[in-house]
Amino acid sequence: MFWLFPTNYVWNLSVNISMQMGAEIGEIARMANGLVEISKQGDDEGTLAFLTEWEKVADQLIAQADADKAKGRTLSAGTKLRRASNYLMIAERMQAASFGARGEKYRKMLDCFEAAMELGEEPCARVEIPYGDKLITGRLTLAPEADKSTPIVVHVNGLDSCKEMLYFLGSPVELRRRGISSLCIDQPGTGEALRFHGMKARYDAEHWASSIVDWLELQDFCDPKQIGCWGVSLGGYYCPRAVSGEPRFACGAVFGANHNWFEVQEQRRRNEGDRPVPHYWEHVRWVWGGKDIDEFMEIASNVHLNGRMEMIRVPFLVTHGADDRQIPLKYAHQAYEQLTNSPKRELVIFTEETGGATHAGCDNVTYGNSYIADWFAETFAEIRKGEFK
Repeated sequence: MFWLFPTNYVWNLSVNISMQMGAEIGEIARMANGLVEISKQGDDEGTLAFLTEWEKVADQLIAQADADKAKGRTLSAGTKLRRASNYLMIAERMQAASFGARGEKYRKMLDCFEAAMELGEEPCARVEIPYGDKLITGRLTLAPEADKSTPIVVHVNGLDSCKEMLYFLGSPVELRRRGISSLCIDQPGTGEALRFHGMKARYDAEHWASSIVDWLELQDFCDPKQIGCWGVSLGGYYCPRAVSGEPRFACGAVFGANHNWFEVQEQRRRNEGDRPVPHYWEHVRWVWGGKDIDEFMEIASNVHLNGRMEMIRVPFLVTHGADDRQIPLKYAHQAYEQLTNSPKRELVIFTEETGGATHAGCDNVTYGNSYIADWFAETFAEIRKGEFK
């Protein structure tokens, strides 16, 4: 993991995520100028200064993209807006839930992302999926042969990510190269669902996952017998929970085994382990609810997979970083050991040598993305042969 800020894991995590999403190192250096000393004051202090510096560079890129568009250089404009969206996403992610301009900054990021996809001619379309009387938004990346039914993988957010981050991190592209479509979603508690519609996270992830599968089964591009699920970070809880409760998923995989998130919260309350975002306790109560930490902890007591992994009866892959500072490695072993009814279970630990040794591959996402994409391609091929009936 690249340490730009010498004492602040949380700030470095944001920098590493941005780099994995395609940041330019020179722009990272410019945005970090003047922030190193502030970062030494802790996770929470200085996040507004962080926003100011990162948005400044994003605005410069937006202006450059406008100049490109005026000359008809749309691909160049799309490339610049891609990075502007990246930097705005990271800057907004660092703010407190109570920061009044979060919605405005998030909308600005979405506008940049949408323009980047259109101008850059990227295979990523926005979709809206019925969920009761509400909607779940997604980013759909179709396989090259989408004129016929193909396998598809539903990508599930973590605690502090969004569907656009999942796309930028590259897993949909890796799957597309293998003939598999992708749907990155903002499930309740994340992205647009939280910011614009007030949808809190649910421990019973199968509730919203079933609506996703309902919608996919109606789409001509999707083979309903080949729907997988891929969870990253806290998605390493949501994905197994969804697969265990929604039997129409054909397989699943996690990049980070978040097997007992409640136990991790108890550890964090004792100041053990690292946290993913500044203003942490405010953030988790924004996502999950709870008027105070005690009430939040009561809600979080349901967020574990003991008794659920045994319910998974389809192929399942567990991956984890050997040096994950947020979610201890022991949870990967617990998840794997409890997959007693999966017809194809696998546990892979990513190391410093392979890349992906830190949390959810923030040090090097490419090895994990490739490994998991290969696993899905091979598993879908086995499903088509009827090997898991």
